[in-house]
Amino acid sequence: MKKAGSVLILILFAGTMCLAQMPQTQQASTPPPPPDTKPASTNIIGAEYPRIDDQRRAHFRLLAPEATSVVVSMGNTALEKGEDGYWTGVTAPLDPGFHYYTLRVNGVSVNDPNSETFFGSGRVMSGIEVPEEGVDFYDIKKVPHGNIVSFWYFAESTGQHRQAYVYTPPGYDKNVNTRYPVLYLQHGMGEDRRAWPNQGRTNFILDNLIAEGKAKPMIIVMEDGDIAAGMRGGRPQGPGGAQGARPGQGQGEQTQTARLAAGQGQQQGAGQQLRTGQGPGGMTSFWDGFGSVIIKDLIPAIDANFRTLTDRGNRAMAGLSLGGTQTYQITQANLDKFASIGIFSAPFGFPGIETGYNSLLAKPDEFAKQVKVFFISMGAKEGAGTGRSIHEQLEKAGVRHVYFEAPGTAHEFQTWRKSLHGFAQLLFQN
Repeated sequence: MKKAGSVLILILFAGTMCLAQMPQTQQASTPPPPPDTKPASTNIIGAEYPRIDDQRRAHFRLLAPEATSVVVSMGNTALEKGEDGYWTGVTAPLDPGFHYYTLRVNGVSVNDPNSETFFGSGRVMSGIEVPEEGVDFYDIKKVPHGNIVSFWYFAESTGQHRQAYVYTPPGYDKNVNTRYPVLYLQHGMGEDRRAWPNQGRTNFILDNLIAEGKAKPMIIVMEDGDIAAGMRGGRPQGPGGAQGARPGQGQGEQTQTARLAAGQGQQQGAGQQLRTGQGPGGMTSFWDGFGSVIIKDLIPAIDANFRTLTDRGNRAMAGLSLGGTQTYQITQANLDKFASIGIFSAPFGFPGIETGYNSLLAKPDEFAKQVKVFFISMGAKEGAGTGRSIHEQLEKAGVRHVYFEAPGTAHEFQTWRKSLHGFAQLLFQN
């Protein structure tokens, strides 16, 4: 593996030298970009490729004169080499929204030097944004903007120094006597605290909603759910950290999560019940430790350092995918701390009608008195167990909830952006 990495470095270095030494006339003869294409918004500054056309296809152009094959992971799109040493190609039409991808150069997976990188699938990867026609609620607009700040605190329960990203709404620094409700928002498997601010565009979604008067100004806390380590069978860092997955278990867990989200390996319409401390297939879950951190350390630290409203009616929790599973577990065990709950595409974790939330789901009137918003969502291309079957069970039992199904999307950030957009509008309303 070390040898392959060295060869790749030499290939990329040689490609750079070839470009630097190319005669000006040859550089000037670079073909114009395909018509009806625009550089992806996720490109690094000044990069013309990759480009998106009006059919939502991604066009690639990469200089690698010494390479013998270049493949884009999206759809395993093989690029073709030209006489000038550039590799070019076009993907099939892509779903709108954000997509992770890598390039395989001579069989070695690398990031695209023309694209920004994002943390997903347990590592840093390239990402590309595909616009959705008529959808702009997550775009930056000419409205007052809040801030996302890096917040470090010490978790006494684990002996860790930990970091969270905290969104404070427009006017927070000026309205020094105002206190705000708080949403604790969790990422999914293989991601970390960066996912919602970067891939999810949390701040722009809330800025726009607040400017339109559709959402209450709120603080949003985005912490690491200690689940990225599970991708590699690892353990969270620091003494007293949560139990990690067994060696070699992490990648299988990600595969199982993806399979469940796609509706494979589970009975459709039934949903997956999961007890705290139990992962898919009965294995011990590696993500349970965050439940203790959020209750014993994170919430007290946020309340001590930000101007929060500290009663449960002004505190909510939501999460996507495995973060949704964590949200089920944490809110069920700590209903005295949260009055609003959002579950976005959780492929397992629904506690069941008879026993869920200390049997309150079997008592709809009592559940409605304690839970202001119970929001369940999924993408229409996902398996029913990530949301639809849960909705059907809740509806049959008479449990008050809100169900949202994003049309045409799968287990991806376009689903979860739309979920946050809908959920945020329901929160902290009098």
